[in-house]
Order: sequence, then C-alpha cells, then structure tokens
Amino acid sequence: MDFGISTFVTDEGIRPDVLGEAAEERGFASLFLAEHSHIPASRETPYPSGGELPRVYYRTLDPFVALTAAAVNTSNLVLGTGVVLLIQRDIIHTAKEVASLDLISRGRFAFGVGAGWNREEMVNHGTDPKTRGALLNEQIAALKAIWTQEQAEFHGKHLDFDPIFAWPKPVQTPHPPILVGGSSDAALKRLIEHGDGWIPNPAVTPDEVRRVRQQLAEAGRGDMPSTLFGGPADADAIKQYADAGLNRYGFMLPTLPEAETLALLDEYARLAAAFRAE
Repeated sequence: MDFGISTFVTDEGIRPDVLGEAAEERGFASLFLAEHSHIPASRETPYPSGGELPRVYYRTLDPFVALTAAAVNTSNLVLGTGVVLLIQRDIIHTAKEVASLDLISRGRFAFGVGAGWNREEMVNHGTDPKTRGALLNEQIAALKAIWTQEQAEFHGKHLDFDPIFAWPKPVQTPHPPILVGGSSDAALKRLIEHGDGWIPNPAVTPDEVRRVRQQLAEAGRGDMPSTLFGGPADADAIKQYADAGLNRYGFMLPTLPEAETLALLDEYARLAAAFRAE
C-alpha cells in the first residue's frame, strides 16, 4: 500500500510548492487536494461530518493552480484532486486545465471527481442538484472525447457541443486516470461504467472497502485501484484499510503554517515507515 497526503490548501497554511516538495522528500507517493469554489453565506445543506463547517472550506485555493505549483518543485509525486466538483465547472475549460496540468507535471495527474454535497453551492453555478449525477456521467464521457479525439463532439441531455479542436492533449494515454468518489449505489454504478479508480473518504469503513471491491470484481473491474482521501494518522486504521485491500492511504493533513506542517509530515512518514517494516 502506498502512502500520500490529503489536504485543503488555503491562504492561511503552507504554500503548495513547499508542501509538494516536502511530501516528496519524505517518501510520500501522492498529494491530493480538495476543492470548493465558494461557500454560500446562506446554507441549509448540513455538513456531512456534522457540526460547523470547518474554516478551510471557505478558503481553498483553486486545485489546478495549487497542484501546478507543487508540480514545479517535484519529480515523482502523483498530483490529484480529492475531489473536483465537476458539476460546477465548464467542461471545455476543465478539459484544458486537466490536460495542461498533466503536461506540466509530465504525466503525474490523477483526476478525482465527485457529485458534491453542498446544494446551495451547486445552485449558484446553475446546477440542479436533482440531476447532478446524470450531468456528472455525461461530463466524464465528454472529457474523454475531448482528450482523445482530434475533433471532439458530444450530444447528450445535459451537455451538447458540435465538433471542437481542443489542445493540449494529456500526456497520459488515453488520459489521466479518473477517480470516482462516493459509495452510494449511483456512485458505484458510475465508478464501474466510467472510472479508472475509486477515491473514498474516511466515512467509508474498511468493511465498505471490502464490499465495494467485491462489487468491482463481480463487474469485471477487480483490478481498479482505490485511494483513501483523508485517513487518520492511526496505525490501527492503516492496518484495517490495508487488510481491506486499499491501494493508497492518504493521510489527512490539517491546514497549518509551514513549520507545524513539516513536523506533522515527519510524524506521518514515521507511521508509514513503521507499517512497511511490519
């Protein structure tokens, strides 16, 4: 099992270029960043983890800008999103951002996508929460067309465009891996039909990881890798997820100033090393 870092990069914490370099120096395999475009001032949708919405949700940097900064200072680190709220984005612009980052990073980008939970945030982007899953499915299909075809077109219920030229194309072939978030029936159907990998959050237990892996195997997708976004720095949790068949464990890194962040990265690196030594 590989180990990586999951975090929210904000204007109040460590810079992404410094974070990426520090993570790679300590032997971590990946850096995955969260995304929220904004937080509506009037919000009725409850925070899925309960309680008040953490401050970091209000202050996230754009993940493509932040990961580009991390790319410049690293050579091997996988750079990922956990997750991009694709339903809130223009699909043609997003295709270009993904391909550009994959080019700049020399083929190290992993594209985590999800349907999101904040209904008011979606509505501000003109997205109907009731049809966000169907929209996401079409968006993934449209992205693949743009990345792999010289003249791409798409005609669906929620997306429609005539043939277009769009460069650059991604470095990875046929395109960067698309990691699908969620564990609902609809999300797992999306994963099986459209995904190259699964990116659960820590609300998904090791037993659920086993269940999903069994479903993937039954669907002929048993080789699909899984990446946990936001795992606790806990040796027992690491072992349980490893035993369940998880492929990459992303430690949840709090958003803190540089010195405190580097100290935590050292602690997480020791935990990873202890697990490997067992």
